[in-house]
Amino acid sequence: MLFFAKRPMLQALIGPVIQIGRGYGEILGSFTIAEWFVLVQHELLLFAAAFFALGLVDEFALDLTYVWFRLTGRIRTQQLTDDDGSGVPTLAGRAAVFIPTWQEASVIGSTLAHMLDAWPQDQLTVYVGCYRNDAETMASVIAAVRGDPRVRLVIHGRDGPTSKADCLNRLYRALQADEERAGATARMVILHDAEDMVDPAALPLLDEALWHAHFVQLPVMALPQPDSRWVGSHYSDEFAESHSKALVVRDALGAAIPGAGVGCAIARGSLDRLAREQDGKPFAEESLTEDYELGLKISRAGGRGRFIRVRGADGRLVATRAFFPSRLDASVRQKTRWMHGIALQGWDRLGWSREPVDLWMQLRDRRGPLAAILLLLAYLLVIVVAVGILLDQLGIIDQPPSGPLLTILLGINLGGFLMRFVVRACFTAREYGWRQGLLAIPRTFVSNIIAIMAGRRALVAYIRTLRGAPIVWDKTEHRDHPALLIPMERQA
Repeated sequence: MLFFAKRPMLQALIGPVIQIGRGYGEILGSFTIAEWFVLVQHELLLFAAAFFALGLVDEFALDLTYVWFRLTGRIRTQQLTDDDGSGVPTLAGRAAVFIPTWQEASVIGSTLAHMLDAWPQDQLTVYVGCYRNDAETMASVIAAVRGDPRVRLVIHGRDGPTSKADCLNRLYRALQADEERAGATARMVILHDAEDMVDPAALPLLDEALWHAHFVQLPVMALPQPDSRWVGSHYSDEFAESHSKALVVRDALGAAIPGAGVGCAIARGSLDRLAREQDGKPFAEESLTEDYELGLKISRAGGRGRFIRVRGADGRLVATRAFFPSRLDASVRQKTRWMHGIALQGWDRLGWSREPVDLWMQLRDRRGPLAAILLLLAYLLVIVVAVGILLDQLGIIDQPPSGPLLTILLGINLGGFLMRFVVRACFTAREYGWRQGLLAIPRTFVSNIIAIMAGRRALVAYIRTLRGAPIVWDKTEHRDHPALLIPMERQA
């Protein structure tokens, strides 16, 4: 008080504010517990409804853009012509496939056997990265390739796991060494994971697309899993919508295309340019989502990225097929890594674009943690509102009527959520049939719960990395492979 007494001007300015604050404090202090309950419920409803409405406006804008581009012909799924029987398509240059592994003995053999059969070109070399302390994966690789000279087993000189990007950089150095010995440079590098099932048409398609781009991404199909209809199969809904709508619109708008880490091809020169900018390491070892950053960095350097969506003559989508985690804990870990790397690290590492379209897409990419908080709040509000209705029926509190603003926002939310269910069901049904399309609606709630759990873990993990914790490959375990369980002709 002595401080203000010696400064009359400050006292004149701040005094009324203090008096107003005391007045509000006395009013709030007189509230009963029931009145506090009603007040908090109303304010939380208003807050959540407003932010959900903003998110729904964003989704509606993307939907309208997609529909408009479809109607005007700017978006269309191309169709491959029938094979003319001329034999194996010849590539325009050598192709190198990078497959980093850590404890993938269960699936790497099936991946390699299928890949070598699907892509018989002699211009192909598959680089499989294994750690020196992972003998089982190395044995599976050796057994699966049956002496095929197109496979190069690369042993990392460090114990695993380090980070996925570190393993990829080891494969990059192996490619450089082979190019120096052979005196010839590869034309493109393709990224795949140990559990992927490649499409026979993908390799020549990527080879052709790189005539007009520096980075090319093909769709990913997360196959529904009969033994995991909710956790494992909810990825089918998310990827069906994302890789049929969001990335397609992104490509049509000319925005930067992020890498999915599988089914993507990088022009050899673009990879070298990234390596020169990052001390000889084209893949960012300090990032949890180096694949996502890869496409954006190529675009930032002036390269062109493309998302290519093509169907074969039989209607089959040319895509990378895989089974995603079927257990809740594994799914949460995987989405924690995505959210941590894309939303939180991406903000720090990549900053914000000045291009309006790229800025819009960055905002969409990085909304994961905020969306997780809002989803948690929404589910808590369901409980709070239910308790409020019960207390009102018992005569303990009087529920006030909703104001016009809250009523309008809740109406927008209800209509928007119904529309989201319909849109997701349609995209899922398009790829997997109407039964899976209907299941996509209740699986949305499974997706939300996993997002909430992953959001909390991502925030905790991000704080740890800010304190200096190392980036470690927190990969998920894979047991089943689509090449063994589902024949290719059934992959619609």
